[in-house]
Amino acid sequence: MAMTKLGRNHLRWCFPCNLPIMESKTCPVCGAPTAETELTPPADSRPAFDYDIDKARAMADECFGEGCGKAMLPEGHVAVMNKCPAIDRMEEILSDGTIVATERFDLGVGWRFIIRMQGALRIAKVMSKGYVVLNPDAAPFVRENKNLMAPGVCDADPNIRIDDEVIMVLADRTVIGTGVAKMSGKDMVELNRGVAVKTRWHKEETPVTSDVAHTWDDVVKANEAVIIKRRDEAISFIHKTMEKYKDIPTVVSFSGGKDSLASMLLTMDAGVDVPPMFINTGLELDETVRYVHDFAERHNVKLVEQEPPKDAFYGNLVYFGPPAKDYRWCCKTNKLGPTVAAITKNYPNGVLSFIGQRKYESEARHEKPRVWQNPWTPGQIGASPIQSWSAMHVWLYIFYKKEPFNYWYAHGLDRIGCLMCPASDMADLDTIRQASSQYSRWDQYLSDYSSRTGLPEEWKKYGLWRWKSAPNSVKEEIKRVTGKEVPPMKASRALDPADDGPVAVKVQDGYSPCTMGYSIEAALSRPIDLKVLEPFTHALGWVIKFDEENDAIYANYTTFYGAGSITTKALTQGDAKQNMEHAVQLIARAFNCVGCGLCAARCEEKALYMEGGKVHIHEDDCIFCMKCYGPCPAVNFAPAAKTEEKGFED
Repeated sequence: MAMTKLGRNHLRWCFPCNLPIMESKTCPVCGAPTAETELTPPADSRPAFDYDIDKARAMADECFGEGCGKAMLPEGHVAVMNKCPAIDRMEEILSDGTIVATERFDLGVGWRFIIRMQGALRIAKVMSKGYVVLNPDAAPFVRENKNLMAPGVCDADPNIRIDDEVIMVLADRTVIGTGVAKMSGKDMVELNRGVAVKTRWHKEETPVTSDVAHTWDDVVKANEAVIIKRRDEAISFIHKTMEKYKDIPTVVSFSGGKDSLASMLLTMDAGVDVPPMFINTGLELDETVRYVHDFAERHNVKLVEQEPPKDAFYGNLVYFGPPAKDYRWCCKTNKLGPTVAAITKNYPNGVLSFIGQRKYESEARHEKPRVWQNPWTPGQIGASPIQSWSAMHVWLYIFYKKEPFNYWYAHGLDRIGCLMCPASDMADLDTIRQASSQYSRWDQYLSDYSSRTGLPEEWKKYGLWRWKSAPNSVKEEIKRVTGKEVPPMKASRALDPADDGPVAVKVQDGYSPCTMGYSIEAALSRPIDLKVLEPFTHALGWVIKFDEENDAIYANYTTFYGAGSITTKALTQGDAKQNMEHAVQLIARAFNCVGCGLCAARCEEKALYMEGGKVHIHEDDCIFCMKCYGPCPAVNFAPAAKTEEKGFED
């Protein structure tokens, strides 16, 4: 995955004090120069909690033997986690200012522990597994990033399996490199040809260790000046923004996550009475809901809470099917709808919302201004006091305030949201599945849906339900990890026994907060034959792709799925609505035509023509003039095909 730089790496390290230092090139404690940590961009690092340290130690022990975990991450030393770009999730682990290991979640397999050179140097003397002893003559080749061949192996752990992570050492345990086993430990010793280890890390390094231990309280004290400086700037921003919009009330959009918590605490430090507004989507983890309520009670603040209509999510699954990264209808039913309802009910004349948005979170948020007009909720002004903060800034401020935080941050999750959000990593979903009973209902739905529609088992197993059309990079990663081709994710059985007759369309429109764009999703009352629809889609423009493997048609900014759904995206609400209106007319032409001939009469190029009481098209004659779009009885008057523009209600 490509590295994305969204801002400066603010995390530095004082090696004499063995302390993480934010921003300053000199240590506030001892005055020594600090060094920038070698984090992979976007370098949005965070503290390692006890859960993280215990997991890393357990994986190290599993790979290299008992005691390696504590040798790698010594007791009492603060550690840092840094999330890196990956197909799913990958995090670097820093200890004493140096990267010692990487954890990577492989789809369909789970977590994989990858030892780095500094980690290998720490555990080489105590490891009892995963070792490969080199002939000294082979060491220079490994140092040059060449693979270790079997003739260069003197000894190896006989229990090494193909694809295990290994450490290559000399007989005296001098570390030469780390890599991936390409044959068993037994074969490495017995065979005289072939690649034994594919070298991964090989650069000769001096061990970086420290005898100085610290707590996060020590880290906060060392960084107090930076914390206060950041706090004071944010407080000034809050006061200026509230003064600018003094004619409307102010709230904090409070999700129960760390960023909204920091924003809420900043308003308190600013001395302003601003209530938290919590949109309880109905898909929140129990611990999140409890945390939000406990926070309001602990600080004696009035909580503005809004929920969606009963069963807004599960009740709409029958129409829309599973939501996906590229089909986020759930944002409208469970987030947008309740947000609009809360503002309309409590702040009819508009509201200023302080939102915990940070530029380090994504490229889309990096490009957003610090104050903006929310396009999906008229009257709401959004403003971010922590726009330029990194995750470490946020955590140090929360630690500085000694404020309790959401349970899940210390138990494996790095983001808080809906328990089955398709934007989640499979690593997070796996954590929730194992640790929360709430996931079982969704898990059962996925099983039932895939069985009912004839989708292959990989659809659920590898989390491919998170896309309507899974990216090739994901399919290639699954093949790399499992050695198996990913079968087409195409339903082999209809969702509805009816395979003929009119197609009804139901629409959910609105802004998708997680994609930073305006999108509209539509559900069809039954699956459709895309081969029938495809000729008509040429009226949408010249960029048309029929993806038979995924049973989808990509037509400019609109996508049709044979399973019975449509999605379109645009920068503005008007463009998205027009795209969907055109898409609905194409569905009517292909499947609901009543033979009126209006669209054919509007077609000056005669690409549309009437035959057998239905409209047909010579797609090669279509010039994309779009004059064929207009009044259509099949859309406007046929009850079975009437579009519900405001979505569904129970």
